[in-house]
Amino acid sequence: MSPSDFASLVSSNGFVEHATFGSNSYGTSVKSLETIASAGRTCVLDIEMEGVKQIRAHPTYKSTARFLFLSPPSPEILEQRLRGRKTDSEEAVQKRLKQAVKEMEFSKTEGVHDKIVVNDDLEKAYEEVRAWILEE
Repeated sequence: MSPSDFASLVSSNGFVEHATFGSNSYGTSVKSLETIASAGRTCVLDIEMEGVKQIRAHPTYKSTARFLFLSPPSPEILEQRLRGRKTDSEEAVQKRLKQAVKEMEFSKTEGVHDKIVVNDDLEKAYEEVRAWILEE
């Protein structure tokens, strides 16, 4: 959508969460969550810490949302992974690492996430996430 349409939706509380990262804006519309719920489906969001804060404070969704933080084992290993992909510029890698450190620190805040899974082994992390999802 256009930046003006995005801003309009923000001002009319049309997003359950939204953020701008770099020059891009992202958000989850209330309408999309309602559509998914009315179809009897479960919505899984991939959001950053500002989105978590917004949903944790949202009057409608704060009581039903469950929050999982999938963490790299360390910032150093994350850096190795990002560089190994060879898909981002140096500037993008540095920006992502800086944000990841903030996210990892935020994840330690009491009551923010219901579950933290450290992705040090893909199969183990997958099984932990799967078990957590199936708990409910």
